Amino acid sequence: MKLVLLSGGSGKRLWPLSNDARSKQFLKVLESENGELQSMVQRVWSQLGKVGLTDSAVIATSKSQVDMIQSQLGQDVPIIIEPMRRDTFPAIALASVYLYSVEGIGLDEVIAVLPVDPYVEDRFFDRVKDLEETVLTSGADLALIGVEPTYPSAKYGYIVPAFKSSDGHYLKVSHFTEKPTEEKAAELIKQGALWNCGVFGFRLGYVISLLKEKGYSVQYEELLVQYNELPKISFDYEIVEKTKHIVVLPYDGYWKDLGTWNTLTEEMGTNQIGKGIVVESENTHLINELDIPVAVLGVSNAIVAVSPDGILVADKAKSPKIKDLVNGFDQRPMYEERRWGWYRVLDYTKFEDGREVLTKRIGVAAGKNLSYHMHRYRREVWTIIRGEGEFALNGEIRRVKSGDVLDIPVGMKHGMKAITDLELIEVQIGTPLMEEDIIRIFMSWDEIEQFCRYAR
Repeated sequence: MKLVLLSGGSGKRLWPLSNDARSKQFLKVLESENGELQSMVQRVWSQLGKVGLTDSAVIATSKSQVDMIQSQLGQDVPIIIEPMRRDTFPAIALASVYLYSVEGIGLDEVIAVLPVDPYVEDRFFDRVKDLEETVLTSGADLALIGVEPTYPSAKYGYIVPAFKSSDGHYLKVSHFTEKPTEEKAAELIKQGALWNCGVFGFRLGYVISLLKEKGYSVQYEELLVQYNELPKISFDYEIVEKTKHIVVLPYDGYWKDLGTWNTLTEEMGTNQIGKGIVVESENTHLINELDIPVAVLGVSNAIVAVSPDGILVADKAKSPKIKDLVNGFDQRPMYEERRWGWYRVLDYTKFEDGREVLTKRIGVAAGKNLSYHMHRYRREVWTIIRGEGEFALNGEIRRVKSGDVLDIPVGMKHGMKAITDLELIEVQIGTPLMEEDIIRIFMSWDEIEQFCRYAR
C-alpha cells in the first residue's frame, strides 16, 4: 500500500503564526516524547515511522511548502509538487497519476490518502494499515476511516452507515452529512454515524479510470500541463459523494482536528512559548516568536500569539472566527522556514520615487547553503552578524565571518555556505522587490565548488 499525505492550507485559522508559506501543520508548538517542541507534520511522520509506513509514503503539496517540509522532515522525503493550489481532487489526481505513470504502481495496488496533520494516538495508523485489506476484500470502490464520536459536534462531517458487514469488520456507508447542527449530530450518533476524518483508501485503478472518463491525461508530465484545467473542488465533492459502493472502518481511539487556537492550545505541553510572562491568567496561552517580551496580566481563557506577521489577542472560544477577520489582510509572509534555515522580514519601505527597501534577518544552519543565483532587479547588502561561512561571488569563493559586509550588485551571481550556524542581515534595494526575482544556477555547494575557485 502506498500512502499519499496531503499538505495544504492557507494558514488563516492560526494567524498570525501561520501564513501562506507556513500552514498550521508546521507550527512547532506540540511537545515530543523527549520534551522538545515539534510540529504536527513532524509528529505524524514520526508516528508513521513507528508502524513502518514512512518508506511507502509520499507528500503532495504546493511549491510554497516544499522548503518547509524539507526543513522539518529532511531533504530525502518524497514530494509530489502541485503547480498551483487547486483543492484536494486535483492534488489526489496528480498524486495518483504520478504513482501510476512515474513509479509504475499497478492498478490493483491500494492507495491510502490522509491529511498530514491529524492529532491521533499511534494506533490510529494501525487502522490506516487495515485499509489495504478492507479495499481488497470488501470489493468497495472506497474504504474510509470513521472516528467514533465523543460528543455531538457541529464542526465535523458525519459518515452515516447502512448496515454492518457479516464479519463486523467494516460498515457499508449509506450517506454523508456535512457539519450538521448539534441537535442533528446527536440524532446521527444514535444511528451509529462516525466523524469523517478525511482518511480513505482505493485501488489505484479506480481513480485512474475516473480520470480517463473525465478526459484527463494519466501521464504525469501531461497532467501537469493540464493541471489548471482540473476543477478546483474537493475530492469529497467530486468523487466520494458520487461513489456508490463505499465502506467505513470504525476507529474508537483519540482523534482531534487542531485547526483553531482553542483546540490547538488544549494539546500544548506548556502555556508559554517564547519571551514573556503570564500572571493571574487562567487557561491563557502565550506564544511569542519575537525577541521582545510580552506580559499578560489578569486575562483568562485567551490566546496571545505574537509573530512577525502580526499580533493576536483573542478569547479562545471566539478564536475560530479569526480566519474571517484576516481575510482582508494583504501582506506577504513575514517569516518562512526554508531547506537551509529560515528568514524573518524586519522592515519594508517604499519611497515616493518608487524605490523599495526590504530588510531581512536570515539564518543558515551549519552545513547548509543558499543556492548560487542572481537577481535582475535588486542589489543586496549582506552583513554577517553571527558565525562563519563561505561566500561565492561571480566565480570566486572566500571565507567570511561575523562583522563582514558583502555588497552584491544587480546581476551578480552569488551564494553562501554556513560552516557554523550563521546569521546575516540582508538589505534588498530595487524595484520591483519580489521573491520570484531569482535565477538559480546551482543548488548544491558541490556544484558551486566545481564552477567557482577559492580566493588565495
